[in-house]
Amino acid sequence: MMSRIVHAELLDSLPHDHPDARDNRRDLCLINAVMGNHRWLARTLQAHASSGSPGLELGAGMGELARRLRRNGWPVDGLDVCPAPATWPPEARWHRADLRTFTGFDGYEVVYGNLIFHQFSASELQAVGNRMQTRAQLILACEPARHRQSQWMFRLFAPLIGANHVSRHDANVSIAAGFRGDELPGLLGLEPERWTWRCTTTLLGAYHLIAWRRETKWIPA
Repeated sequence: MMSRIVHAELLDSLPHDHPDARDNRRDLCLINAVMGNHRWLARTLQAHASSGSPGLELGAGMGELARRLRRNGWPVDGLDVCPAPATWPPEARWHRADLRTFTGFDGYEVVYGNLIFHQFSASELQAVGNRMQTRAQLILACEPARHRQSQWMFRLFAPLIGANHVSRHDANVSIAAGFRGDELPGLLGLEPERWTWRCTTTLLGAYHLIAWRRETKWIPA
């Protein structure tokens, strides 16, 4: 079994407007579409969250998913180290901050992230998890499943989409830092006495976490 290893991604060393960073965002859009990451998060939020609950997307990037959710009536804000995209709706908040030092979690009942948690070490995830639990009733995560077959699959898939060198490097790093089983809720410090969760893995290599407080007013089906 692969041990979890966290290494820096090339994207982290690039300005957000660097050509390689832009190409990487293009590749991520295709990867998310093929893997169905945004569809799963939107569908899961619709099924499991209380309508109108304030939500926060971690690592919101170009804001595609958050904008989609807002069009469907969900009051979602974004958090990212990059500036808000030009298409970000003026009525939504954009927190330009590092997830590891963000102090505004007490404003959100729903917290979700797509391909973001794997970037952090065990100690960083523990600290972030402690702050997320200030008010959160529901936590959703879509991450890489840590399997060698996922790395092999991406090596075959990358040439088909013309993935650039940043995407090729970072995909392998991301998978090596991904999760298996109940690792992520454990690393976030979710206690079984207070939280219930489900962790599943798809055939295309996505790791899904749904976690909700036991006393929450909505219960996932």
